Amino acid sequence: VQLVESGGRLVQPGGSLRLSCAASGRTFSNYAMGWFRQAPGKEREFVATISRSGGRTRYADSAKGRFTVSRDNAKNTVYLQMNSLKPEDTAVYYCAAGSATYYYTPYADEEYDSWGQGTQVTVSS
Repeated sequence: VQLVESGGRLVQPGGSLRLSCAASGRTFSNYAMGWFRQAPGKEREFVATISRSGGRTRYADSAKGRFTVSRDNAKNTVYLQMNSLKPEDTAVYYCAAGSATYYYTPYADEEYDSWGQGTQVTVSS
């Protein structure tokens, strides 16, 4: 499956941003979808994931209460709504697709088969 992220930009601290990831090439609903990020000089880290059905989600502690992952299987798109953004949220954000059972929410890199090219999010005043 091919993935293309969009929506990243410069935003002020406390602001909001919605990232999108459009999928093509395979049946979107067959994949759990995840969001990861990588800040300069740091390893890539898990942010959020959503099950194939959309009924289950999982978040990193840093994202809980501020970020919301959702998906629209009819549009082959997964979203990451980010609120109350902080400078430490600055990173390249990647979406990923992983083969999974219907309700599973994978959170490890190795559980994902396909990755997008990333979109830059910068939180700064």
